[in-house]
Amino acid sequence: MSTSLNKQLVAEFVGTFALIFVGVGAIYNNPNNLVGVALAHGLTIFVMATAVGHISGAHFNPAVSFGLWLGGKMPLARMVSYWLAQLAGATLAAFLLLFVFANLPGQAPVETVARGTPDLGKEGITPIQGIVGEAVLTFFLVFVIYGSAVDTRAVKLAPLAIGMTVTLDVLFNGPLTGAAMNPARVFGPALASGHWHNHWVYWAGPLLGGALGGVTYGRYLIKEP
Repeated sequence: MSTSLNKQLVAEFVGTFALIFVGVGAIYNNPNNLVGVALAHGLTIFVMATAVGHISGAHFNPAVSFGLWLGGKMPLARMVSYWLAQLAGATLAAFLLLFVFANLPGQAPVETVARGTPDLGKEGITPIQGIVGEAVLTFFLVFVIYGSAVDTRAVKLAPLAIGMTVTLDVLFNGPLTGAAMNPARVFGPALASGHWHNHWVYWAGPLLGGALGGVTYGRYLIKEP
């Protein structure tokens, strides 16, 4: 493994760790404040993308890496390495939260992390509807990443654009599916808490949306006329 790849994997690990640590914590501290939760996720992406975007591309999300691979912007082996780093960062963050929440009043730490694990929310939302919602919003996310960070013609506001995309996605879909758009966002907390309800939805939807975003922008729009 090259030194350059090692640095990229550390960047992906730290960025994904931050997203899960802050995201679950924000849900605990803002149980009835969707705007606060959305801003916590969006601002975390914004600051971490600013910090390490020049090192790893700031994916912090297996669906984003998948979209970049399908769009021809990263090799398969690197995508797999990114996935491992992202899932590891998410897992460490979630288990560390069990310790952080250990003496806080209210429900048990495992239940707190479980509540911070995205799941189908509103009564009547089916897994298929959840997949569609996650897919559409992940498509937006990968599309914006291509348009603001990958395309060399882009106006260089990538961290802000990506963070704002995450924020608006959470504002829309947070009450419906938790608006993960990111398998790592669900995997780490699920592993720490044992909350695996509808877990497959959060792989199927984001990977589908990431694939559509990667192919649409990476294989079509990014090419010069």
